Amino acid sequence: MNKLQSKFGSADTEVVSREICHSGFLQLHRLQLRHKLFAGPWSKVIDRELLVKGQAVGVLLFDPAREEVVLVRQFRVGMIDEKQSPWLLELVAGMAGEDEDLLEVASREAEEESNCSPSNLTEIYSYYNSPGTSNERLSLFCGQVDASNAGGVFGLSEEHEDIQVVVLPVNELFAAVESGLINNAMTIIASQWLQLHKEELVQRWR
Repeated sequence: MNKLQSKFGSADTEVVSREICHSGFLQLHRLQLRHKLFAGPWSKVIDRELLVKGQAVGVLLFDPAREEVVLVRQFRVGMIDEKQSPWLLELVAGMAGEDEDLLEVASREAEEESNCSPSNLTEIYSYYNSPGTSNERLSLFCGQVDASNAGGVFGLSEEHEDIQVVVLPVNELFAAVESGLINNAMTIIASQWLQLHKEELVQRWR
């Protein structure tokens, strides 16, 4: 048996009941479910809350000629009770609509949040952000931009966005991840991917 693959699948779970207990900016479901156990039988029925968010996209904007990245800084409510500033430095990102093309989402979010139009969009990874509590899936991309004139404050006022563009040399990005100054998952993952592939991208995109 391949150790990387589970012997269980979706048929080895059963949702006994599902209730939508909140529907606002986020949607929260309460489930009663059971699943197969490694020892053989089924588990008892257990209660779980599920944060329903769906598909999201993050975009690392990279200028291979200047070896700079374009990031954004904005307020994040998840940091409101932390000592660290809740204005995080991170990738351009946004939610995808149902059946929406992810490359189109990546381009749209880059333009809305940073006023940059990326080319050569390349998929990095797709992953589940916090599968213990949420179904949110994040697809990360890297896109080529000209960072020479990047800067300013952007975002959609109707979505209460107030987004500052920040241009960094790639080595400053890598150092900020290494020191823990940048500590959000999608920016760390994209940064480490860029460390592995930077020279290849510089050669291909220049």
